[in-house]
Amino acid sequence: MDALQYAKDLVAFNSTSVLTNAPVTDYVENALHAIAFETERLEYTDVRGVRKCCVIGKKGPGTGGVAYFGHTDVVPADDWMFKEHGPFEPTVKGDKLYGRGSCDMKGSVACMLAAAAQFPATQLSRPIYITCTADEEIGYGGAKAVAERSTMFHEMVQGDAKGIIGEPTRLEVVYAHKGTCGFEAVSHGKAAHSSTREGINANLAMIPFLGEMLKIYHETEKNPEWENREFDPPTVTWNIGINDHTRACNITPPQSICTVYFRVMPGQDAEVLLSRARRAASDCGLDFRVAANASPVYIDPKSDYVQEMLKLAARQKPRTVAYGTDGAMLRALKSMIVFGPGDIAQAHTHDEWIALDQLEKGTEMYARAIRRWCV
Repeated sequence: MDALQYAKDLVAFNSTSVLTNAPVTDYVENALHAIAFETERLEYTDVRGVRKCCVIGKKGPGTGGVAYFGHTDVVPADDWMFKEHGPFEPTVKGDKLYGRGSCDMKGSVACMLAAAAQFPATQLSRPIYITCTADEEIGYGGAKAVAERSTMFHEMVQGDAKGIIGEPTRLEVVYAHKGTCGFEAVSHGKAAHSSTREGINANLAMIPFLGEMLKIYHETEKNPEWENREFDPPTVTWNIGINDHTRACNITPPQSICTVYFRVMPGQDAEVLLSRARRAASDCGLDFRVAANASPVYIDPKSDYVQEMLKLAARQKPRTVAYGTDGAMLRALKSMIVFGPGDIAQAHTHDEWIALDQLEKGTEMYARAIRRWCV
């Protein structure tokens, strides 16, 4: 089966992160078995009580080889623009495959399945590993489970397998990405008619906290300590959100919520900023909760692995990306890059698509990596 058919099959599953990804994982596991992989399956229940699944496959003897990582969950598609076909009805128009997850990142998984199918187990001297996780889009829960519980992942680490995170990079070699960190601060008040003094306006305690958040924003934009010119943008992009959810202007808001999401780079400590925000929340009498905290990923761009991948991909130099990946939870692997078909600009969009030539090239690039490190 070629990558396009695999991709169509995968996109047809509605595996939005709030839902179970068990059906699409069943498909991937069966597809792996069909091309002579042995598999390991991990399951867990998320905080909402939803069943989540990861599958890890291995084909070939010994240890080492290539270790590919993809995820089977996708972001919601509530704003899907096409009326003639839904987001989970994969549709080819011209030179593009449309559908939620086609780019991020079921197209990539499809390429790796198609590439691995080209190599009989008897032809391999080292293994091909394929891992597909849950919950990458909402906090890397599946990758965390793999890192903590998977026997095959432990084998990858011990054997120094060559890791490939298959997120969309247009098949450019990526040696580093930012970490992700987010928190929520909540101010509690009391609703009442604003013409009286019976209410407590939650925003009054929130306003001084926001002033401190604004101060941190300006500092992180100007202070070289929070800058890294290897990345674009080169700052942590301290992003402030605010909402009191008040439905009428004559009600004193009973609650005010501030969210902040930022992206630290290698060598920076997110806890420095988290501690400062936590102290500010305490001073203002706000509840404070860290919602996400994942480390950046970095491999020396001059390392043998990166340089060999550049040769395989016919690229002049590696690059970085500003988004996060499952790699944040898989850092026990010494050799790991981000390398996949598709453009991140097409991910999460109301008309998500991947170019058909990227599926073809992605399959060829992954086959080259298998040929180099597994045959």
